[in-house]
Amino acid sequence: MDDDLATMDRDALIAEVKKLRAAIREHRDATGHALCWHHPAMWALLPEKTAPSIAVPPWPKFLRGCIRYRSSLDEQAAGAPVHDKEYDD
Repeated sequence: MDDDLATMDRDALIAEVKKLRAAIREHRDATGHALCWHHPAMWALLPEKTAPSIAVPPWPKFLRGCIRYRSSLDEQAAGAPVHDKEYDD
């Protein structure tokens, strides 16, 4: 799966690490409504180009998951500032 790494020289490996770190930082630094999004741009950084095979829960179960995720933020990031804005495309 990661055979491409063996063919990269030092400079290419450094560039790859920097690209992946930038994507991880962008995801880590997501805030507000961006915390809840599907992230195909991050997955596109992988060398294997396959369409993600996702399964989407029915709405009631999906929303319960969202509530559980938001509740976990109260525990894991209790001091985080509140982003009191409606979602806007």
